[in-house]
Amino acid sequence: MHPRRLLIGGNWKMNGDLAGGVELAEAVVAAFDPLNESVDAVLFPPFPYLQAIGRVLGHSGIRLGAQDCSSEANGAFTGDVSAEMLVDLGVSQVIIGHSERRHIHKESDALTCEKLHMALESGLQVMLCVGETGEERTAGQATAVVQRQLRGALNGLKADKLASITVAYEPVWAIGTGKSATPKDAAEAHDAIRADLEHLYDRPSSAAVRILYGGSVNAANAPSLFAHLEIEGALVGGASLKSADFASILGSAATAFKGRRG
Repeated sequence: MHPRRLLIGGNWKMNGDLAGGVELAEAVVAAFDPLNESVDAVLFPPFPYLQAIGRVLGHSGIRLGAQDCSSEANGAFTGDVSAEMLVDLGVSQVIIGHSERRHIHKESDALTCEKLHMALESGLQVMLCVGETGEERTAGQATAVVQRQLRGALNGLKADKLASITVAYEPVWAIGTGKSATPKDAAEAHDAIRADLEHLYDRPSSAAVRILYGGSVNAANAPSLFAHLEIEGALVGGASLKSADFASILGSAATAFKGRRG
């Protein structure tokens, strides 16, 4: 299989204000312009700023993403945002199953699955997050936890839908802590996810899924992470809020892609 461009996602989480978000998006667009043939990018701003950030992204090639969506199509669900509403705003991708939804909001594997199916049925692509806590890793349960989350989310999903899914491996103990899995450990986790996808479906279907790393990705460690072919991009948290750092990560991804093409 020919190498594909790496995908870099910027998850702004619940940070910033409207003016700052627009300024940040404008800087990212400027940094992305000379790289748009070598890297893919998507920004995930907070819900209230989606429309404004979408205008900034325009025809830049950077996709607009959302941080979550409801498992319901519509109705009396105060505070929820439906997948169809996101599509209406020009959103093309949504994060499902982020650890902060799983652990802070206590969202189950079953709810994650429902959200994933709803997003796909509405025409969105899904960035599915999986990853273990520090306690689970110490107990030797990392692979089993990731496998449970992956299988739970994909339950009932047909192989032809896999091309609309990206998996982000985000070890919970590394998110926002400044710690990061070693490139070797991250690559091994990605290998295990790929093997499980092949077991659940088949090799061609599995090959359609990009697997990213997330967990304190920054300008300094991005090149060493992207040196591993198993790592096909990154879901970036804190560093995505700093235009220079995010631009550096985009550049590292573009350089890695060129290297993979030989």
